[in-house]
Amino acid sequence: MPRHVCFLIYSGFVLLDLSGPLEAFSNANRARPSGYRFTVASLDGGLISTSDGLQVATEALQDVDRLDTLIIVGSPAAPVGDWVTPMAAAIRHLSLRSRRTASVCTGAFVLAESGLLDGRVATTHWNYAPQLQARYPSLRVDGDRIWTEDGNVWTSAGMSAGIDMALAMIEQDLGKEVARFVARMLVVYYRRPGGQYQFSSLLDFDPGSDRIRTVLSYARDHLRDDLSVQRLADVAHMSVRQFGRVFTAAVGVTPAKAVERIRIEAARPLIEDGHQSFEEIARSFGFGDADHMLRSFMRVVGRTPQELRRSARQAKGDGGSGRKAER
Repeated sequence: MPRHVCFLIYSGFVLLDLSGPLEAFSNANRARPSGYRFTVASLDGGLISTSDGLQVATEALQDVDRLDTLIIVGSPAAPVGDWVTPMAAAIRHLSLRSRRTASVCTGAFVLAESGLLDGRVATTHWNYAPQLQARYPSLRVDGDRIWTEDGNVWTSAGMSAGIDMALAMIEQDLGKEVARFVARMLVVYYRRPGGQYQFSSLLDFDPGSDRIRTVLSYARDHLRDDLSVQRLADVAHMSVRQFGRVFTAAVGVTPAKAVERIRIEAARPLIEDGHQSFEEIARSFGFGDADHMLRSFMRVVGRTPQELRRSARQAKGDGGSGRKAER
């Protein structure tokens, strides 16, 4: 029987927060027919306007039958209005008939109002994470994360992060191969881990030079390899002296510091996941050994890998049992 996914929208919602995850689940049906069926609902039903003024037809929330997954979409700002309280009450009621409940972007504010995020780890768009934490102190907001899963409640950051969350759900439901198929069809990465930063080093580094962009992409795809200045200069087809000068001017940091940041960003999700030892992660991402990786994290993040893993375990409430030793 198809899993019933209901998207809950309201006036002024962001269309991508609906269409992105919806397309992910819809493409999963191409690989596994009848994997999912869909409903778009609102509090009272009828036509609901997006933040861009388009209108989407919806069913009334009270008419929605038993669910597998309920997803509350986001809006360009934190949702406010008289409708939030009754919608939060409806979400509480529907969650009793749903296997999992989720939010995209600022939809986390409505989900938090329902009480389902109390005591849980959640995320939202980085710009609204402090506001979410201040308004709902009973939950723990991690504004760095792309998406979170805490029990049967999921949250994602803004915009395209809803697709990453949907891919993770599809993998959980239908397996890795189906999720990989969907990622290929959507031409997106399979798949950004939940612990990946909302800010990417490759976005922070925005050089005007195509050669330097090529170097940064090369570095990201070859983190385990030798990424010395000499090697990167060869990729850019420049002398070492010219490359160092051009790179620093274009990116704002030296090649060595840029590579260090990219390695840290790639390694952090595996550190927080806890399934691999620090030595294994250090070798996989070109740090050499765990001590070198520790020094890099302290220099850039201000926290050791051990501290990050401990915090992640505490957030999941697993106490670290049954996983590999940290050293």
